[in-house]
Amino acid sequence: MAADYEFLTVWRVAGTVDEVKAVLGDGASLPRWWPAVYLDVETLAPGDEDGLGSTLDLHTKGWLPYTLRWTLRITEPITDAGFALTATGDLNGTGRWTFEQDGPEVVITYDWRVSADKPLLRRLTWLLRPVFAANHRWAMDRGEESLRLELRRRRATSDARRDRVPPSPPATFAWLPGGRRPA
Repeated sequence: MAADYEFLTVWRVAGTVDEVKAVLGDGASLPRWWPAVYLDVETLAPGDEDGLGSTLDLHTKGWLPYTLRWTLRITEPITDAGFALTATGDLNGTGRWTFEQDGPEVVITYDWRVSADKPLLRRLTWLLRPVFAANHRWAMDRGEESLRLELRRRRATSDARRDRVPPSPPATFAWLPGGRRPA
């Protein structure tokens, strides 16, 4: 089956490939530094020393009022060139992160090819494809902003400097009464 969605996102952040690789290669930390999108992450398998085989259960969202549950598995080692992953669950497909040092910045490219299997998305893709694509762009924009902030936090030379870095953008909805999360 062909991918319903093919997204190519390019970020440019101040830093080194090693710094970017350390952040993006640590899936368990996603809810802390990219909270607008990653609501919860559970490590199912840690993978090897290069991340190969690392498997995470994810609960994610964008600015639209629905969430996605899917599993991410690292299918190529995390290296200075990047890494690849597969997605299964509400989203099925492949992703590839690539890293390229360009002077004092890193150019990060994410090639994401997925099909939506969440019933709501599957049924409405034909009609709402532009809205779902805008939701993805919103999520990736929050990711770039959040990565920049996380790199600043990691480079801070003192707690006081770290505390001056603004928090990453939060998720776009409030929890339901009783602390329940939307489905």
